[in-house]
Amino acid sequence: MRLAAPAVALALTLSALPAMAEEVGRVGVDWVGNDIIIEAIPDPKVQGVTCHLAYFERSIYDRLTNGNWFEDPSYSAVDCTQTGPITLGDIDTGEDGEKVFSERQSLILKTLEVTRIYDARSNALIYLAHASEITQGSGKMSISVIPLPE
Repeated sequence: MRLAAPAVALALTLSALPAMAEEVGRVGVDWVGNDIIIEAIPDPKVQGVTCHLAYFERSIYDRLTNGNWFEDPSYSAVDCTQTGPITLGDIDTGEDGEKVFSERQSLILKTLEVTRIYDARSNALIYLAHASEITQGSGKMSISVIPLPE
């Protein structure tokens, strides 16, 4: 029984971390090797919801010939769907939401994020894909909405 407490602590720690993405698609968009990546991201605190995030990944050739070597564009799209019975965990219900997923788009300055926002009035979850940048914000974004059962 002594192992139960560490196992529970580990499970609670892991559930507090942002979700891990699984690449489910890669579409080549030109002859130099630029791709659109599609990743599946299960919401770590809302059982029964999976988001699919699409974003642009530059090739080595594109980076060498066009400069700006250490970052990808901010463009992204997200769509989320109910993949089973929805069970809300301990989610942040504040208006600024809660980060569900984060992935670097540059060496240090830019991150692609998915943020979950709870809309109590509409009884829905809003998922926002956006870039977070230290020096300049970006208005490039995409949203998806999951209605919650009554």
